[in-house]
Amino acid sequence: MKHIPYLLIITLFTSSTNAQQHSLVKLWSTDTLLKTPESVLFYAKENFLFVSNIDGVPNEKDGKGSIGKVALDGKIIQTDWVGGLNAPKGMGIYKNKLYVADLTEVVVIDIEKAKIIRHIPVEGSVFLNDITIDKNGAVFVSDTRINKVYRIENNMVATLLENLQAPNGLLIQADGLLILDKGNLIKMIPSGTLSNIAEGMDPTTDGIEMVQKNEYLVTAWNGVIYYIYADGHKQVLLDTRAQKINTADIGYDAKKRIVYVPTFYKNCIVAYELK
Repeated sequence: MKHIPYLLIITLFTSSTNAQQHSLVKLWSTDTLLKTPESVLFYAKENFLFVSNIDGVPNEKDGKGSIGKVALDGKIIQTDWVGGLNAPKGMGIYKNKLYVADLTEVVVIDIEKAKIIRHIPVEGSVFLNDITIDKNGAVFVSDTRINKVYRIENNMVATLLENLQAPNGLLIQADGLLILDKGNLIKMIPSGTLSNIAEGMDPTTDGIEMVQKNEYLVTAWNGVIYYIYADGHKQVLLDTRAQKINTADIGYDAKKRIVYVPTFYKNCIVAYELK
């Protein structure tokens, strides 16, 4: 029988144990005055949160949607900072402009003026959901209902990916685009090749944030938050499915390791510290 050195056994056991030690500690919850909050975006420049309020049916063009602002202590600054949207969901920031996925168009808001300055229609789209923006200002947006990801540059829209399962959360990185697709986390590298990073999650996968290189927080709208490790295995940090509390498109303060969770129909944001 081959003998494994005792020290090696201890090292392997310790590494495996340490990998399972993450947890979420609740810090606060806002009042329930938000209006079906779907997405949260941490705005580091001014230290507050943007919140997208659907305020109605998630797939209707009713003009009731808005973007709100929430302080980092959980106090609501403005429920309707900018209104006149339909069913706003994912958001991204580039050069003091807030980009919002709003059903069949991307709405661009001047942050300093608190004013919509542009509508970018996405022809053929049905349910635009999440947004991520690269360092050069290219905008990537998912359509969960028709299984596509679009790329927008200089206000020109092109289909980047199609024939997915139900793409939602997006995260652009230097080496490729991460996509949450019906319980799977996949990566598309610049050549267009797709690879699987993690699988087997709740099929309503929604938001994604990077914790450190190759490690991520992932939410599923049904009420689960996962920690995804570099080797692709996952840990459930929170499961509120039994309580019917949704966990939609999260925001994340990487320096303070605080996760901001929109609860959708519960009309509040809950903050947790990632341990």
